[in-house]
Parts: sequence; C-alpha cells; structure tokens
Amino acid sequence: MTPNTQTPAKGLPLSLVVAALAMLAPFTIDTYLPSFPDIAAEFSASYAEMQQTLSLYLLAFAVSTLIYGPLSDSFGRRRVIMLALAIYTLTSIGCAYAQSIEQLILLRIGQGLSASAGLVVGRAMIRDVYHGAAAQRVMARVMLLFGIAPAMAPLVGGWLHDIFGWRSVFVFLALWAGLLVTMTGLGTVETLERERRHSIHPVAVSRAYAKAFRSGKFMALVFCFALMFSGFFLYVAGAPTVIYDFLGLGVNDFWVLFVPSVAAIVIGSQLSGLLAGRLSPARTVTVGFSLMFVAALLNVLQGFLLEPATLNVVAPPALYVLGMALTMPNLNLMALDCFPKNRGMASAMQSFTQMAFASLVVGAVVPLVAVSVPTLALTMLGLNIAGLLLWQWLKHQHGGCERSDSP
Repeated sequence: MTPNTQTPAKGLPLSLVVAALAMLAPFTIDTYLPSFPDIAAEFSASYAEMQQTLSLYLLAFAVSTLIYGPLSDSFGRRRVIMLALAIYTLTSIGCAYAQSIEQLILLRIGQGLSASAGLVVGRAMIRDVYHGAAAQRVMARVMLLFGIAPAMAPLVGGWLHDIFGWRSVFVFLALWAGLLVTMTGLGTVETLERERRHSIHPVAVSRAYAKAFRSGKFMALVFCFALMFSGFFLYVAGAPTVIYDFLGLGVNDFWVLFVPSVAAIVIGSQLSGLLAGRLSPARTVTVGFSLMFVAALLNVLQGFLLEPATLNVVAPPALYVLGMALTMPNLNLMALDCFPKNRGMASAMQSFTQMAFASLVVGAVVPLVAVSVPTLALTMLGLNIAGLLLWQWLKHQHGGCERSDSP
C-alpha cells in the first residue's frame, strides 16, 4: 500500500517528526532518573515525594490525553501540538528553577499535562496519511525511536547531571520542546482535512468516549499494550534501584541497563517493518508476546538461581524489549482502526490507559516489588502473562483481529 494523496510533510519525513514528538514523553520520564539522589538531598525530600514527581506526572499525562485527542479531531493536528509544546517549554523552565520539592511536583504535573499531545496526536497523523503495510512500516519507525527514548534518556540525563547539575536536565527538555515546535511548524502540513473534523461539543465527545469504552475489541487491544509496556516500564521506573542497589553501580552507569534495550528495540522494530506484508499483523503480535513470555520466564529463573550481576540482570529485559518492539506497531494500528473516523480520540484512549496503568505501576507496584531481583522479575512475568491471555481471548473472540486498510 502507498500513502494517500495528502502531502505528509513540507520538508521532513512525517515519521521523523512524529517520532521526535513521541520521544518527548519518555524523555520527560527518564532523563532526570540519575538525579534522584541529588534532588532529594537538595530539597530534603523523602523517597515517596520523589516518586510523586514521577507518578503524578504520569497521571497528569494520562488525563490530558483524553483532552488532546478530541481537540485534534476538531481543530486539526498541528495547532493542538504547537500549543501544548509552548506550555511544556514554560513548565520545563519552571522545573529548572524550582526551589522546593512541592514546586517541582507541581511543575512536573504541568509537564505531564502538556507532554501528552505529541504522542497522542502524532499517532493519529500517521494513520491519517498511511494505510496497510505502509502504515505498519512507518509506525515501526516511530516506535523504534519511541522505544529507544527510555534507554537514551538516562544516559543523556546522567551526562548532563555529571557536568552541569540536575537543573540542566530540565533546561535540555525545554530546548528539546523548542526544537519540536520548529519541526512541527516548518516541517509538516495539516493531515486532517476540515471536512473530516468533528464537533468538540461535550455531548459529542462523551458519546465518542462511551462508544470506545463499550468496544470490547478496542479496550482489549489497549490493555494488551498497557500490560506489555508496563512489564518493561518496571525496569525504567526502577532503574535507580537496579543500578545503585542491585548492581552497585554509579550515576554514569545507566547505559549498562539501557543500551542493550536500545539494541533490542532497533532489531525488533526493523523486524516488524520487514514482516509487514509478509506475516499477518495478528501473527506478528503473537510471536512478539511469545518472545516476551520466554524472556520474562528466563528473568525469573536468573533472579532465583543466580547472584545479581550485569549480564543476567540485563539480558532478559533486553530480550523482552525485542518482543515488545515487534508487537507495538500492530497493536497501535489495530486500536486506531477500530474508530477510523475518530482516530484522535482512539489514540487518546490508548495513551490514557497506557500512562494511567504506568502511573499505577510506578506509584503502587514499583515501591513494593523493587526490593529484590526475583520480585521484580516475577512482576514482569505476571504482567506479560496477563497481556498474553488477553491477546489470546481477543483472537478467539474477534477472529484474528486483523487491521482494516480503510482511510
């Protein structure tokens, strides 16, 4: 399949712009993780307060996705993205100048309320323009950079922290947002024609969301993604514990955990693109989930049988990420295709569920399970099994869950 007749960009590949927008959310989560000890020391903040800078960001992110989806379906994609990026830039500068943990938490909530637009609206832009196997290949490239971002971010954050201090991390995020404004404003065109836009009236929006909530297929696809992603996110949110406590490493050693994941994401995303048009989307998802199950099982075995060491702690999560990279593009597109006339809303529901679930994992699960390598590994396995069982139910109920090629 080829792209539709719209011009996807004025000077930049649409996949590059959307991927850069999608990277903002994980960068906002992970770049400051190496700075946790120093921020806590400067503000005399407790571990629970530091976790709130992450969990409340995720909660704000999740809630705001429900707003940006319908806004983009009504006013167009680019306008909504650029307004949100302007707000994000201001809150990031505020984080850099925060004088207390309370101020930092409040400004992190502001970041969450604005960072979600790029991820939500960007996915809708991809499906506005591309169909079929072409959509899978483009989404695979986007998911490649989206998946790399959580691995790159702590490395960048550790380097900035080591040279300039923790406040420089938030200056970097403000500069990144400024670059995204330029890329979106000068490098893209609007992908949603006026005749395809919808009313922003609260009744119309409520009806659209109610329809999404009532769709068993759509909600199952969304929760498949959320469960799968949270299995990996355990290690993202728990990275300071894994690096500092389990492995006894330092602030510049986060690469040990995340570089293998980067390599796995690159390989998995490339495989997903190569398999587009050769292997059915449902079969590709099944292969990805199966690979994640094997990785999670190996992770449990090493946790109970081996002493914590870099190779055995890091390798299974990297294999898990390989399966995740195979799965993500197809799950995203399947969910979007459940509501081809309301893709902004569908993308918003995807992001809301994913981030709300991740917020729950960070705020309630990680503090309980990040006490040892085995408990962290068992939690990854449990999340994977739940996602795999949901996927098997979905295939049985909906005959393979193949995607539609409708625009």
